[in-house]
Amino acid sequence: MKFLRQTTWLLLSAAVTFSPVDSPGAARAPRQPADTAPQTGPPLRSGNFTLSEADRAYWAFQPVVRPALPVLRPHAARLTNPLDAFVLARLDAKRLAMNPPATPRELVRRAFFDLLGLPPSPEEVAAFERNPSDAAWEQLVDRLLASPHYGERWGRHWLDLVRYAESNGYERDGAKPNAWRYRDYVIESFNSDKPYDRFIREQLAGDEIAEELMARAASATREWREAVIATGFYRLHVWDDEPDSTVVAEYDDLDDILVTTGTAFLGLTIGCARCHDHKFDPISQTDYYSMLGFFRSIDPYGQHKTGGGGRGTGRIEKALATPEQLRRWEFEKAQRVEAAEKRVAEAADAEVKKRWQAELQQAKEFPPPFDFALAVAENGPKPTPTHLLARGDAHSPRAEVSPAFPAVLGAPAPNFPEPPAGAASTGRRRVLAEWIASPQNPLTPRVMMNRLWQRHFGVGIVPTPDDFGQTGLRPTNPPLLDYLASEFVAGGWRVKRMHRLIMTSRAYRMSSRSGNRHALEVDESNALLWRQNLRRAEAEVIRDTMLAVSGALNPKRGGPSVFPTLPKEVHGTQDSSGKGWADSPPDEQNRRSVYLVVKRALKVSLLECLDFANSASPAGVRPITTTAPQALMLLNDSFVHAQAAALADRVTRDAGEREEAQIERAFRLVLQRQPTKSERTSARSLLSDQRERAATEGTPQPGRAALKSFCRGLLNLNEMIYVD
Repeated sequence: MKFLRQTTWLLLSAAVTFSPVDSPGAARAPRQPADTAPQTGPPLRSGNFTLSEADRAYWAFQPVVRPALPVLRPHAARLTNPLDAFVLARLDAKRLAMNPPATPRELVRRAFFDLLGLPPSPEEVAAFERNPSDAAWEQLVDRLLASPHYGERWGRHWLDLVRYAESNGYERDGAKPNAWRYRDYVIESFNSDKPYDRFIREQLAGDEIAEELMARAASATREWREAVIATGFYRLHVWDDEPDSTVVAEYDDLDDILVTTGTAFLGLTIGCARCHDHKFDPISQTDYYSMLGFFRSIDPYGQHKTGGGGRGTGRIEKALATPEQLRRWEFEKAQRVEAAEKRVAEAADAEVKKRWQAELQQAKEFPPPFDFALAVAENGPKPTPTHLLARGDAHSPRAEVSPAFPAVLGAPAPNFPEPPAGAASTGRRRVLAEWIASPQNPLTPRVMMNRLWQRHFGVGIVPTPDDFGQTGLRPTNPPLLDYLASEFVAGGWRVKRMHRLIMTSRAYRMSSRSGNRHALEVDESNALLWRQNLRRAEAEVIRDTMLAVSGALNPKRGGPSVFPTLPKEVHGTQDSSGKGWADSPPDEQNRRSVYLVVKRALKVSLLECLDFANSASPAGVRPITTTAPQALMLLNDSFVHAQAAALADRVTRDAGEREEAQIERAFRLVLQRQPTKSERTSARSLLSDQRERAATEGTPQPGRAALKSFCRGLLNLNEMIYVD
């Protein structure tokens, strides 16, 4: 009890100037834009489906037009970033002003956590504090964007949207082979600043793109390889290997793909029209099945069957090799098998026969000299018909429909070119990808720029980033959103360029302090953005930060996923023993969280407790909860104890045995600042009590045990897990 009291004392004293998540400074969706009438909810659509002028005039369906910069009062004439003009125009209308700038330390931490998901070193903070100029800030932003850790951070955001996981879910939760290649593809796409329109095309039609590339080059180029791996997008959904009806299950899989495509790329809840016309948005059931028609020819994940027992998978993998390489391997394997079978047949002696049978088994398992990827395949160039299903019932088909885009968007009917001779697919998904990635599509650039803004400010300009429809919230600053969208397209769909634009604005660099009473009265939820938002770090960032400050982080990138050691009780929640869960070596387990295996029925306890993505449906916004189990996990989890011990060892190496030096070094490593006077007093008291307690209990090295307890307290501070 004495330890708990002292730890609580330390936590409270160290967090005096820091706001908890439920304070006015915390990021949360604006209740309502401060200068609009209350939004009472969308009207329910009823009767036969018809498109009205009001439907077509809805803001999200209008073309993106680059707005003129607002005319501001003279005080804003010194603005150098156009985004600030749009923010200040809304603030001026309410006689509000931007918060003062954040401190240099806060800015460096904000940039590191936003772009890398890792804390800065004390030396990096000190360097910027000595020269906090605009030029130094721009150099820092560019350096972080060039780091390979950038893709690990921003790739994880995308994996949330595509409900990334490496297993199928349901009772058996079987593995998705080579799913990690898709994860690495996403990370490298962000690191290389791949144009977003190309990123879209590769995921939606990478196999069709790859077919063209192979026809031209007849070699497995990097571009070809990336296009194939990108189509793993289609294989990430939950899959039932023992459904009551494989026909219904196939439509469930297609629905999952369509819902994810609509959410991730377009910000639309298209899936609501599966069984009937959408109740709120101008999307009919015909629109739904017309969109489904683009995916209908995909080779199903699972094979059709009747009767009990599990079913096998379809063609869910593709060899990352040329046709010639594949033929050579298959020929050599066939020769080995034929020779071994001949020896088995000719063997007269039982022992000799047994030896040749073992050789035959090895020949049948002859490994290829190339890799495989989780990927999509179609059933040839002839399209599979798509029918509208009455009430969504797979056994009640009605009229056949042709692939088409939602009518409300006013896009022309798709034109499908005739597939070339020997084509492996219909080419329909290529047409869909071109439409979604088109500069004329009003949703695609808006949705992506809103997601970018959301990650830098805690809340999107459209606070419901996955729903730009009637059930979502309206944009709090429409001209700002359209400026970002138009600039994004004009700049070649380059995401890093937009990071720079956002992060060099005054708005981004504001303090998150919420002490302005007038501003709180006018705009408590910060819809007008008069301050930056306080944000809690995601589960992966908390774990990775602990590894980074303790010095244990393994920076190795890519490759097969890491299996962390889990308590036996956790394994008991899902029958994982002997089913592919083999603990990775300790050093591998200290890699970044994005490389940890994502098994749907068996999550990593620490991450799940801290609101990890659900991996069953697209998630543009993770829930942020504050629960007692989180506090208990962060104090008692074996991983946290291990990082506290590693941090204590690092502090001792850096600062020696002198207590004051240890306290200061620990604060600098964890919080990138010196401790205050009261924090020093609390730390000394805690260390003294813990040494006495350890000595009384006969603990070896009581000084080290005390330092470990102190380090564990630091790792639990609000200031450690919130981005100010």
